[in-house]
Amino acid sequence: MRALDDEVTHSAPNPNRKSDSKPNTSDQNIDLEEDTSQDSGKGLGGEECAPHSQPWQVALFEGNRFNCGASLISSKWLLTAAHCITGNMRVRLGEHNLRVWEGVEQLRGVAYAFPHPRYKNRGHHDDIMLLRLTRPASLSDSVRPVALPTRCPRHGEQCVVSGWGLVTESKAGPQRDMRDRAAVPTVKLPDTLHCANISIISAASCDKDYRGQVTDTMVCAGVAGGGTDSCEGDSGGPLICGGMLQGIVSWGDVPCDTTAKPGVYTKVCKYLGWIRDVMKKY
Repeated sequence: MRALDDEVTHSAPNPNRKSDSKPNTSDQNIDLEEDTSQDSGKGLGGEECAPHSQPWQVALFEGNRFNCGASLISSKWLLTAAHCITGNMRVRLGEHNLRVWEGVEQLRGVAYAFPHPRYKNRGHHDDIMLLRLTRPASLSDSVRPVALPTRCPRHGEQCVVSGWGLVTESKAGPQRDMRDRAAVPTVKLPDTLHCANISIISAASCDKDYRGQVTDTMVCAGVAGGGTDSCEGDSGGPLICGGMLQGIVSWGDVPCDTTAKPGVYTKVCKYLGWIRDVMKKY
């Protein structure tokens, strides 16, 4: 293990503000325990990914606590869920095992955070955010952007979701709203990146499962019978279909390893104009 040094800035919902703060340069005390009483969204049940097979995958920390996933979409920009915003975001690129230094990892700060202007705190709608890095990522085999979609996802399309979220869920009772988590105890997150093969679920089926809460800016994905899905701890992470970033882990049913309901993702194809406008302006 080796200390990681780089500048870190506070996220800035107001793009005209920017403030810097120095990180704790000892990375030996990173916290992979998740306090699920907070709005930590969803994470993953699946198998360990082949190391660095998802080079666009980003780990977002709040201080030394793992908070969310994100996706690298250019050398300077990340895409994640709006509910992942915190006041002290640290970015780790090129990661596989969060506790092992391999020499390919990169630490960055967040210069500016741009939650979607329609996003409301703790809501499901427009749960998308752009983050601009303090300095560009150095692209390599382990750090590489993912393509934005050229079309919307199709029913039945095969996809991969990845993250450092839960592998085994607690036995707490189901809660439909992933933001209401007071009944779910503190849980442990895995050290290594996990992947799950899932497929796009029809909008009609998903909307029926969630009683009208799913809109046309959301997409659902999972497996027949449930049990493999995004879960607590990895909101903001990527749903990759056909080599394109089609979804951002957002919300769903819990316990996520036993529910038959699919996970719900922000549908990236619906936000391409906004994404390009922000990236061009800033």
